[in-house]
Amino acid sequence: MGAGKSTVGSILAHKLGYHFYDVDSELEKCCGVSVNLIFEIEKEDGFRKRETQMLEKLLSYPPSIIATGGGIIVTSQNIQMLKQAKAVIIYLKTDIKQQLYRLRKDKKRPLLQTNDRKQKLKKLANDRNHLYESIATKIVKTGHQSAHKMATIIMKHYL
Repeated sequence: MGAGKSTVGSILAHKLGYHFYDVDSELEKCCGVSVNLIFEIEKEDGFRKRETQMLEKLLSYPPSIIATGGGIIVTSQNIQMLKQAKAVIIYLKTDIKQQLYRLRKDKKRPLLQTNDRKQKLKKLANDRNHLYESIATKIVKTGHQSAHKMATIIMKHYL
C-alpha cells in the first residue's frame, strides 16, 4: 500500500507498449461502486472474493502489466494463480515511514480507516511482507525516486 504499484505500473505499460490494468480500478468499473463501498457492504471477505475473480480474469488476458491491490496475497488462491502465471512479478517494497508520507492525505483505503495508521501499516507489513517475497520474481526497494525513475530502474535492471 502506497508503494506506487498503480503509478509505476501505468508508466511501465506505456513505455513497453502493454495494456495496463489495476485490479482495484477494474473492480470499481465492473461493480460500478468504489472499493470502499464494496468493503463496507460485503466486508473484506466479499471484497477478496471479487478480487480473486478479477485477478483470474486479468491473468487470462494477453501479456499486460497488472497492479494488484496490496492485500491480493492474503488469499491462497491468488498466490497460486500468481505463482502459476508466466509473468515477472515485481514487489515494490517500501518502508512504513515512506508509506505514511505517501498516504498522508489518502481517505480511500478501507484498511487505513483507523486512528493509528502507523500501527496498522506495521501489522500489515508483518502479516504480508513474507508472502510478497515468496512470490516475487524481483524485489525493488522504493525510496524517494519519482515513479518515472522507478519505472526506468525496473526496465533497465529487471525486464
